[in-house]
Amino acid sequence: MSLKDLIPWNRGGAMPAAFNDDRQPFFALHREVDRVFDNFFRGMEGFDASRSWSMSWPSVEVRDTDSQVEVVAELPGLSEKDVEITLHNGMLTLKGEKKSESSNASYTERWHGQFQRTLSLGPDIDPDKVNARFRNGVLTITLGKRPEAQRQVKRIPIAA
Repeated sequence: MSLKDLIPWNRGGAMPAAFNDDRQPFFALHREVDRVFDNFFRGMEGFDASRSWSMSWPSVEVRDTDSQVEVVAELPGLSEKDVEITLHNGMLTLKGEKKSESSNASYTERWHGQFQRTLSLGPDIDPDKVNARFRNGVLTITLGKRPEAQRQVKRIPIAA
């Protein structure tokens, strides 16, 4: 067996690569390693491997200025009705579910299921100055800071 036999790509041919071909030893090994890890984590009480991934999804970007905090989350394939946003004691929570679009796929790398992401933004956030907008799969949440928090910011000069 040559190294080219282990590579699933079909270079120069018209046929797509077969990802679930049992004749490919690499994929058989991949499935077996996945099965070992699934069985290992299944035995751990309170641990759900699929849930651990969803706790770091969606990917977010946080911008913090003197007057506000802006949180941008990428939520491809979702709409605003699929997402719930809550703010409690300086903790911003994004929660929702991405439903499967197809139930009869032979192979998929697309993720679906419930997710929840909580970010600690601190006590400076004013719950009355929060708004959110959702466009093209990108959720942008703008959270204003309390006036007293804005006055507490002190610039410290750096001496040479």
